[in-house]
Amino acid sequence: MTLLAIGVLLFAGVHLSKSLAPSFRPDMQKRLGENGYKGIFSLLILGSIALIVFGWRSTVPQYLYNTPAAMQAPALFLLVVAFWLLVVSARPSRVHRLLRHPQLTGVGLWGVAHLLLNGDSRSLVLFGGMAIWALLEMFAINRRDGAWTKAQAPTLGADVINLVITAVVVAVVVYVHPWLSGMPVIGPLQQ
Repeated sequence: MTLLAIGVLLFAGVHLSKSLAPSFRPDMQKRLGENGYKGIFSLLILGSIALIVFGWRSTVPQYLYNTPAAMQAPALFLLVVAFWLLVVSARPSRVHRLLRHPQLTGVGLWGVAHLLLNGDSRSLVLFGGMAIWALLEMFAINRRDGAWTKAQAPTLGADVINLVITAVVVAVVVYVHPWLSGMPVIGPLQQ
């Protein structure tokens, strides 16, 4: 569990540093150069992901609460919405007129949906930690950047393409999820 917690904290800390300490990035870029800064940032993120994966796989989960079977359909719906938000965060979409942080909102929904499906200790650390990080990151970015300038709405075709991309992403995740986590996406809930 320690590796998992350190991985989540490292991931959150590296990302939050840009929002909570805006001068940190330019200072580090001056010292290390642009490529040096990007390299260290990337290594820290990759290291945090490795810690999360190894921590997840090495932790024996302790069940803290039961997840009702009735939560499976709503949680899976939230996961599809989360992936859709992750897709539209990098593409033109009408969502950018409604949500300032679609990617972070998607991460938050991803975390909450997993907590509705999994009542064990390692899920609480990973998915709860990521949801809290996403919420803190939104507040920190809003404080740092001030007023929000809404994007112009793209054509309807852009949103249709986003839905198609989301469907492909969800299909791939459903396929690889058992390999990544050891759990099928659709099946009995952990008890």
